Amino acid sequence: MPEGIHQSHPTIVKRLKRAQGHLTAVLAMFDAHRPCVDLAQQLHAVESAISSAKRELIHDHIEHCITDTAEGGGSSLSELKQLAKYL
Repeated sequence: MPEGIHQSHPTIVKRLKRAQGHLTAVLAMFDAHRPCVDLAQQLHAVESAISSAKRELIHDHIEHCITDTAEGGGSSLSELKQLAKYL
């Protein structure tokens, strides 16, 4: 795969597109004046989907890129610290 592209990226993109569709549905729910409890539930689902995608991306990066960086003599600790702020 090209540099910067991981095997997990297509799965993450699918997950984010689903979240995007969910968010579009939530916006329509606002227009339809749906109850706040329904809106909060659906927003929670969108937030969970995005958090899950982010977590998968970070874990994949740690597993593949940081390990490769450390093996190649790079500064993996610096990169790990940079990623940690997004967890």
